[in-house]
Amino acid sequence: MSPSPNDLTPVAIPEPTLKRLPYYYKFIQGQREARREFVSCTTLAEALGLNAIQVRKDLQATGAVGRPKVGYHVEATLDAIEECMGYHNTQDIFLVGAGHLGQALLAYPGFSEFGFNVVAAFDSDPAKVGTEFAGKPILEASRLSDLVRRMHIQIAILAVPATAAQTVTDTLVQAGIRAIWNFTPTRLAVPKEVLVQDENLLASLSVLSKQLENSRVKSHKESTHGKPEEL
Repeated sequence: MSPSPNDLTPVAIPEPTLKRLPYYYKFIQGQREARREFVSCTTLAEALGLNAIQVRKDLQATGAVGRPKVGYHVEATLDAIEECMGYHNTQDIFLVGAGHLGQALLAYPGFSEFGFNVVAAFDSDPAKVGTEFAGKPILEASRLSDLVRRMHIQIAILAVPATAAQTVTDTLVQAGIRAIWNFTPTRLAVPKEVLVQDENLLASLSVLSKQLENSRVKSHKESTHGKPEEL
């Protein structure tokens, strides 16, 4: 019996859940390596600083089924997350910008673990073009559009200088890229059908620094609260 159209419709999963699933996956992998057969929502919640009810809802979204007083079967839950996130289906990616940040991303070994393969990097620097980094070729930027079309690449990582970000983005979109992982501080203008995930490293560091400052001020106030004034 053929599946109905409704059976083929992907289940909509909230973005916060999608962002948490890789953390569940990594932790449960550790449970497998420790030869544990089951893992509970409570264990996951405590390890990741989450609420057990939220963990249960997130795993339910993947189709994973837990057993009362036992928890979730480790192998079955890993399979459910892999299927939900598409880890079984390797997605090829192009990286644009082979500077220090781009090279760090090229060398990151975790992409393959989650079903991604950075095929090549592109750059306009003659000193980099034609070389390899971390086993990945660095190609001339002028070849980008043609290879996106020929290889049907859908995802690109953008690690170019801010001044070039929008121009490169326009090139990517026109070539057929439908999702961009943006490591530049530029707010990209793209058609509504193109997805952009921004990773503004400096902004994140600024927020972290401010939070640290606030934490220090709070700790100081708490440590001095109630102390009598010096005469």
